[in-house]
Amino acid sequence: MPFSPTGPIGKFLQRRQIARWRQDAKDVSGLALGELNARNEHARKLLRHVGLFKAAADSRLALPRIGSSAFPQPPGTDWAWRPKPWSSPAMIKGLAPALTKTDFTDELAIFHDCKHPEITLRQSRNMRDVDLSGYIIDLETFHFDGSYLSLVIEVPQASCEGLEKNHLIQLAAVIERTCPTTIYARLNVKNGPNTEQILMTLPDDKPETHVEFDLAYSGLNERRAERMWVDIMIESPAMNKVTFRDLTMCRYPRADI
Repeated sequence: MPFSPTGPIGKFLQRRQIARWRQDAKDVSGLALGELNARNEHARKLLRHVGLFKAAADSRLALPRIGSSAFPQPPGTDWAWRPKPWSSPAMIKGLAPALTKTDFTDELAIFHDCKHPEITLRQSRNMRDVDLSGYIIDLETFHFDGSYLSLVIEVPQASCEGLEKNHLIQLAAVIERTCPTTIYARLNVKNGPNTEQILMTLPDDKPETHVEFDLAYSGLNERRAERMWVDIMIESPAMNKVTFRDLTMCRYPRADI
């Protein structure tokens, strides 16, 4: 019966093995050549498997952590969030074709007006150690016979708690495009019977991009803010693949002037 290497028996056996190899290293000069050759062959086989394990372990440990909520935040941030599609495994890995008004998760849905959609939406593990998100979202479009394509991100209700017109809402993302295309981000805040909307264009000069939605220029009724969501709209999506390697949001007060 195998013992856990982190349990008391496993740790005891590990100490015994380490002590044995330490002693063998000291005894090399006094061993007969036949015995030395046998122990050297044993060490060679053991070293090969230890090396394979270490390489695989280092590779996995270098990947972004699943469920991680860590990302850079401006000073004064009082609410921050990474949507689950970028931090946790989804129940379904992909939609093919991705039909309109389909929920990928409870925080991500796709909308379009294609009659014959050739669109796929897929989640996969983030394999780059330079990223912070555990997962990435690929949106791939082939023939496109519609007039719009958007991803809708449902933001937790906590984003509206204590929301003020003095707040800035930052949306940051890491986006890769197969072909150049403009991507817009629209913040929607429902407050009573009204919905405030702020539209921004995501800069595309490099993959790391962000926009700041300034609520000071909106007609927000602070006491009635109840729901927030974001539309990510892709212009001319045909024959293109857009990879969202990460997406985060945070809220912080504007600087006093």
